[in-house]
Amino acid sequence: MSRMSPMLAGAIADGAFKVVLGAAFAVGSAWLADLFGVEAWLVLIAGAALLIGGGIEAVYVRRRPMATCLRLMIGYDIGWAVASAVALVVAWQGGTAGGEIGVAYLVVAPLALAALLVGAAAADVRLPTADAQPPGTDVHPTTTDIRPPATDVRPAAPDTSAA
Repeated sequence: MSRMSPMLAGAIADGAFKVVLGAAFAVGSAWLADLFGVEAWLVLIAGAALLIGGGIEAVYVRRRPMATCLRLMIGYDIGWAVASAVALVVAWQGGTAGGEIGVAYLVVAPLALAALLVGAAAADVRLPTADAQPPGTDVHPTTTDIRPPATDVRPAAPDTSAA
């Protein structure tokens, strides 16, 4: 039996946490709706989105490169922090949309994360570095830039049918 890496375990736990949070939103939708100042249906939808997104995340982190998963989860968490900060500022200034901002993020973001995980390329995409150049822009080509012509192409066979 192979040992699970701590990063993989953490990524699976992140998805499992979203599933538990989604279930809590579904069960406590009336109470949370009052707390956030939103309609109960919005909390129910957020719960469903968290359940779906978290479930897909828990499954797909095993199928994608960890670097890709980490970047997506970091982006999700940064978005959550920004949405929460905006929601708090709106609420502290007496606005009524703070809860809607926070809950709306929990509707959209888990589904977006799930869609990106499902659609992510199976290969890890590296960000370009400062010294990287696009292929073919070297002043001095290397042996990997020069490709020999294809040698496995055969000429067409002569037509031997009687005309």
